[in-house]
Amino acid sequence: MRAATVLLVLLALAGCGGTVQVEPPAPAGPAVAACDRLATLLPASLDGAERGTSEPSSPYVAVWGDGAIALRCGVPRPARMAPTDQLQEINGVGWFADPDRPALYTAVTDAAYVEVTIGGGHTPGDVLAELSGPVGRMAG
Repeated sequence: MRAATVLLVLLALAGCGGTVQVEPPAPAGPAVAACDRLATLLPASLDGAERGTSEPSSPYVAVWGDGAIALRCGVPRPARMAPTDQLQEINGVGWFADPDRPALYTAVTDAAYVEVTIGGGHTPGDVLAELSGPVGRMAG
């Protein structure tokens, strides 16, 4: 299932225009409330890209710039992340950069894991800095 998700996000990054296909995650437990809150905090534009729509529609998915940036809230802990891995802290939020997928970052919070795929000429540091505010506030 993880491979299918990455494939769908990569297809979105190809910038085919219109609605972007992104497989929504299925958060459970406390992550549901945190992701519902995050959905209300996300910006209308991100790093100069306007918010788009995804298919199937889900409160746990957000896309900007025809899928150049895709966010999924409530994903499982990254399989590649080891307990000793260093997280990049940006504005108080720890981000795991997947060494096997250079466009994939995961926010590691107590409330939920938030996966962000960044492509299309966007600078990851800028995107993650803008998203760190809402992600940091999603737990309440």
